[in-house]
Amino acid sequence: MVLAIAKEIQLRKSELLDCARSDKNDAEFWEVETIYFGGGTPSVLTTEEIEFLIAEVYQHYSVVENPEITLEANPDDLTSERIVELSKSSINRLSIGIQSFFEADLAMMNRAHNSVEAQKCLELATQYFDNISIDLIYGIPGMSNEQWQQNIETALRFGVPHISSYALTVEPKTALNTLIQKDKIDAPKDEVAEAHFQILVETLEKNGFIHYELSNFGKENYFSKNNSAYWLGKKYIGIGPSAHSYDGISRSWNVANNALYLKAIQQNQLPNEKEILSTADRYNEYIMTGLRTIWGVSLDRIEAEFGGNYLDYLIKQSEKFVKDELLAIENNILKPTSKGKFLTDGIASDLFILN
Repeated sequence: MVLAIAKEIQLRKSELLDCARSDKNDAEFWEVETIYFGGGTPSVLTTEEIEFLIAEVYQHYSVVENPEITLEANPDDLTSERIVELSKSSINRLSIGIQSFFEADLAMMNRAHNSVEAQKCLELATQYFDNISIDLIYGIPGMSNEQWQQNIETALRFGVPHISSYALTVEPKTALNTLIQKDKIDAPKDEVAEAHFQILVETLEKNGFIHYELSNFGKENYFSKNNSAYWLGKKYIGIGPSAHSYDGISRSWNVANNALYLKAIQQNQLPNEKEILSTADRYNEYIMTGLRTIWGVSLDRIEAEFGGNYLDYLIKQSEKFVKDELLAIENNILKPTSKGKFLTDGIASDLFILN
């Protein structure tokens, strides 16, 4: 699999070259700004395998001077030896799936680590890495506001500069869904999630974090460059099974089946499908990503990129949300208010144009 991923890195370098030829003034097409090992559990790779893949990127692409290179990992993967080893590698940012510091929550979510491992992992990781992000889950059934506050305060004690936090969602065919179906635990409640969200925002902002995206909080100079690129509509290439890519006008995604992926790569074929995005698709995506961030949706960009009809539609659809103080327009930028942040995704869907 590692060799196949390396081969795909080689096969797809022409995509950036083609983009560079089409727009020589747009450096983002051909300079790699971030490298992100994510999706699944990439920490199962050895440090040597990670370095091998990073070297392949450098060999076949132009890379900025100090790229952000992130590895996603779970606390049970990050032994003291592994953390020290990674600190000596090209990895300069860790994204750690803590989720909760309470044993009952971790057991319910079927996590492999426990609270002691989570805290021990952070204690050591913060000694070797400056740039660390952790994930926390809110809206967990049975979690009181006081417990959620304690979760946040525990995270803050370690001095991490970035926190990603998401409401608990229940996926089909999971242990959590089975427990809910059997009435062993309650289903997540929107009002609980909203209360936890408000506590999260208030606590982190008081502690110097900037709420730069709906689910992401970072200290100054510690925003995720990788994820920010996605929210700002930059182009990216996803390598490996199930990986998605975006070039500004189309999306592509690799086959999810490992065997089919390996077979195609061995035959020098890219195992992916592509979808050309319509004007409405690109407008909807900008609305969805823009409203989730502190950068908002530029009305000037809407008019310049999509035309006056789209701008008129957006303004008309936004009127009721502006009136209800869920959205606001400042300096020709449309943004959610503090009151509207938790409802951002639902609001965005009401501003979409149907194809």
